Amino acid sequence: MSTVAGPFRADAASFKTYQAPDWFRDAKFGIWSHWGPQSVPRAGDWYARNMYIYGTAQYKHHLEHYGHPSKSGYKDIIPLWKAEKFDPEALMALYKNAGARYFVSMGVHHDNFDLWDSRHHEWNAVKTGPKRDIVGDWKKAALKAGLRFGVSEHLGASYGWFAPSHGYDQAWPMLGVDYDGADPKYASLYHRAHNQPYRSSSTWYTTDARFHQEWFNRITDLVTRYQPDLLYSDGGIPFGTVGRTLLANFYNASIANHGGKLEAVYNHKEIGSGEFIREAGVQDVERGVMDHINPLPWQTDTSIGDWFYSEGYKYKSTSEVVHMLADIVSKNGNLLLNVVQYPDGSLPPEPMRFLQEMAAWMAINGEAIYGTRPWKTFGEGPTKASSGHFKEDTAYTPQDIRFTTKAGAIYAITLGTPAKPVRIESLGRKSGLEPRAVKAVTLLGSSTTLRWQQTDEALTIELPASLPSQMASSFKVSF
Repeated sequence: MSTVAGPFRADAASFKTYQAPDWFRDAKFGIWSHWGPQSVPRAGDWYARNMYIYGTAQYKHHLEHYGHPSKSGYKDIIPLWKAEKFDPEALMALYKNAGARYFVSMGVHHDNFDLWDSRHHEWNAVKTGPKRDIVGDWKKAALKAGLRFGVSEHLGASYGWFAPSHGYDQAWPMLGVDYDGADPKYASLYHRAHNQPYRSSSTWYTTDARFHQEWFNRITDLVTRYQPDLLYSDGGIPFGTVGRTLLANFYNASIANHGGKLEAVYNHKEIGSGEFIREAGVQDVERGVMDHINPLPWQTDTSIGDWFYSEGYKYKSTSEVVHMLADIVSKNGNLLLNVVQYPDGSLPPEPMRFLQEMAAWMAINGEAIYGTRPWKTFGEGPTKASSGHFKEDTAYTPQDIRFTTKAGAIYAITLGTPAKPVRIESLGRKSGLEPRAVKAVTLLGSSTTLRWQQTDEALTIELPASLPSQMASSFKVSF
């Protein structure tokens, strides 16, 4: 494996010096395109795996719409992905307007299909399907819009994840008839036959050394070709020394390309197999949050709907996303949000409506989000969130308040339409949290002069007749 000269090496100790760059800490909100051939059936996430698991909803969907997977498999879905309405510049304008400060393109999902002109893999978006460089087109649009650019790789888990494609039905009339993944001529897509299927988080990554090298070659090609500011792995650092070598190269190249300054972010997860080195990058929590201020920057990744387009799936409301964002930022985190696309690359009505509503809220309240840092406590209120993956469904109340700070001011964000008056106990004179006396309180987006009072017990704020937003209100407290 080739190495890039620089201060980072393939041993865990060398990553202890990593610090997340200021651009990431200031950005707070990113949008992700978790999009590819698996969107074609309009049946949701993990389609390329579940269509081969006898009896599942996606197996039944595939049988009804495409035929039996012994003859019509995922290889036959891929050419149907045309992305004929994909307009990355128009989409990026919407994402920027909605408040995103960075954008992440999927590079390759578990389906083993590269969304760029891959030098090491024939199953890629330039050779089949849309026949265009999806990653490259996204990067051009992101840079033109002034957004930082990232890529996600989910390839590490593909080897075991795709194992059901080598199976067969468990009942008549097709009992024992191999699915198309068992055909050796398609091994470059479905992987060669092996006995390391994914069964649980502990078998997320394979021990197969040949696949480790393939992963290294392809992801090295991805990050070398597109020089992203952010690389996301869907799991821990893959494959021991192999993954650490790639990460060291990624960081060293960033330093070389930015005049000696490290500008790169690496997202990885403390879940399942793979190596988690807390200081080596930015911890990612999938569809979950933290219940405390994390001393190191971190990120939640989630989706406005299903990960791939799914008919009838319930979308998050804009209020839910706003409340998540405020909660995450108050705890030293960022939010990376997948905005679901149709197979053709356009947006469904629900994500489009979200982008418009988010743009309106961020235009008023962005001051309380961008460039802020956590205060001494993340917030107050009756609702308690739980830390960890897949624990994002917290319903907040207007009595829940989240704090951020910037340039000497404290921002108090109410997670809903606040009651009258707003009472903030953390800003009472005897709270022990803030020794300075309050000198002014304003409501972002309102020109009304507010009436307020700071007592030993709390800061109490009388509300104006109307609020700029019903989703969440941001009060700027100056000293």
